[in-house]
Amino acid sequence: MAKKNEIATLEAALGHTFKNRSLVEQALTHVSLHSGQGAHYQRLEFLGDRVLGLVVAEMLHEAYPQATEGELSRRLAHLVRRETCAEVAADWGVAPHIRLGAGEKRSGLRNKDPILSDVCESLIAAVHLDAGFEAAKALVKRAFGPKMSEPGRAVRDAKSLLQEWALARGLPVPTYEETARSGPDHAPVFRIAAMVRGFDPCEAEGPSKRVAERAAAAAFLAREGVTGDDE
Repeated sequence: MAKKNEIATLEAALGHTFKNRSLVEQALTHVSLHSGQGAHYQRLEFLGDRVLGLVVAEMLHEAYPQATEGELSRRLAHLVRRETCAEVAADWGVAPHIRLGAGEKRSGLRNKDPILSDVCESLIAAVHLDAGFEAAKALVKRAFGPKMSEPGRAVRDAKSLLQEWALARGLPVPTYEETARSGPDHAPVFRIAAMVRGFDPCEAEGPSKRVAERAAAAAFLAREGVTGDDE
């Protein structure tokens, strides 16, 4: 069993506190831990995939009233694909919480996109079973909503947008600096400053440097009134 404070860290990232802790434990358990004999996340992954697809389809239908069925389908495929789900799991800081067999731990499996994607979907299902569809819908909207404007893999995230914004003004490429680190080793919180010459830095926090950098870039863009940031 994962320690209570470790699960609390993940719950904070999800924005959901589980009434039934066994659901989140199962959602984080790879089949290798019990050699397939105990509860693991595969059934939850199956359910979470369907919940995710329905919620994202509804979000797209509402957000793009003039879009054709083909355009909606392309956007849906981009949002629910493995890479995007893995990005969301990374944003949640899921990797340290995944429960694996010894061999899989040594292989670094917990940081691979297929596993992160599976756990993303299993956690969506766990929230759905723990608190109902509306809670799962809220989770999906928080995590996937900011990615809705991404038309394809050539995505301009907040860091890319900030770089384009700076270069268009003849400024150097933005830089990022870690200004603080807190939390336990298994669940660190990084504070990163996004810096552009001639402007005050803008700071943000995240469970990884990558997430914190994106958040800092998004905060910078929002402060300067730049539209189109993805955070």
